[in-house]
Amino acid sequence: MNLAMLQPGQTGKITKIGSLGPMKRRLMDMGVLVGEVVRVEKIAPLGDPIEITVKAYKLSLRKSEAEGILVEVLA
Repeated sequence: MNLAMLQPGQTGKITKIGSLGPMKRRLMDMGVLVGEVVRVEKIAPLGDPIEITVKAYKLSLRKSEAEGILVEVLA
């Protein structure tokens, strides 16, 4: 499942970051790393952007960016 498929309030553990090059580096610089727990806070009405919390920081990602991040849903 990818990060874009999570609903607001759901939590997931990052298992793989599929982006390449500068996008992957940008995500890693923001703390989006394999093994980190992320929580989807809210999704804009048209589905883009997606607001997440990772390491107690709130970040906004484009839906296309979130689709490249694979997560394992946590209960």
